[in-house]
Amino acid sequence: MLHLRAIVPPDRTEAVCAVLDGCPGATNVTVLPGAARSPRGDLVTGDIAREAANEIIEALQKLGIERDGSMAFEHIDLSLSTAAETAEERAPGYGDDAVVWQDLDRRTANDSALTWSFVAFLVLATQLAGIAALIDSPILVVGAMVLGPEFGAIAAICFGVLHGNLRRIGAALRTLAVGFAVAIIVTYVCALAARWIGVIELDRLPDQRPMTAFIYSPDRWSFIVALLAGAGGVLSLTAGKSSALVGVFISVTTVPAAGNLAVAMALRHRAEIDGSLLQLGANLAGMIIAGTLTLLVQRVVWAVVLRRKGTSPAMPNSPGGRPGAGQGLGS
Repeated sequence: MLHLRAIVPPDRTEAVCAVLDGCPGATNVTVLPGAARSPRGDLVTGDIAREAANEIIEALQKLGIERDGSMAFEHIDLSLSTAAETAEERAPGYGDDAVVWQDLDRRTANDSALTWSFVAFLVLATQLAGIAALIDSPILVVGAMVLGPEFGAIAAICFGVLHGNLRRIGAALRTLAVGFAVAIIVTYVCALAARWIGVIELDRLPDQRPMTAFIYSPDRWSFIVALLAGAGGVLSLTAGKSSALVGVFISVTTVPAAGNLAVAMALRHRAEIDGSLLQLGANLAGMIIAGTLTLLVQRVVWAVVLRRKGTSPAMPNSPGGRPGAGQGLGS
């Protein structure tokens, strides 16, 4: 369930209540007249089944609530209410299958931003991957995979492709390009410094690396794994399954390939440079393709579910491209 908290201009309170009363997935509606001070208005709250969220968000947007008031949705960890259980049963489909498009719009917008923390996490993860390449440590490879923050930007590209949002795609591509460039350069410089002061005593990477050779030896399985990981990652984002997303991080070798690339450049190991670049490209391409197709399938399947229940599908109007885009949840 989701908890709705809306600040509503007094002249539209009855209309908002009518929307909530007419939605089978809404319950526990409360109105506090004049309770809101900034912006001024009535406070309307309610519990919403996740699978009914898109319908309500779209209806409230048509009433101009996000423009003249405010609406926020919060996840309810525990709800002990017969009325809430009835609302979930009456709403079409299942909560885990529903994509709250405005929520995904906001999350991918945040994840596509080039921030200091994104670059810092990617640099740290790439450094771990570089050390893993030198000492042939699969444990450090896994650590680098989990620490890397790149999947959020990949999901933003998938969302942008699905909705034709070139701005979202461009921002995410810039974030990935700048982030990986900085991470590789920093790891490359550190590897050179370590070689000059004798920390790295090898002139080249070890010839035999049975535990980590996969990060610079792409094959058909690399692309297949990337496809599966991309689909799983998007499903975990839309269903709110963070534990599944960790599994995605451990499945793909984007960050390990970047770390191996930096060390191979510092030690002038041409074969591993080429292999790492190919591995990195195959993983990114596979995840973008699979993630976009997964979102498309989710949209089509959910539209079928709503038609069978006699409900009109609600979708964001060109997310990121309309005025006030990205202000659906928590505005």
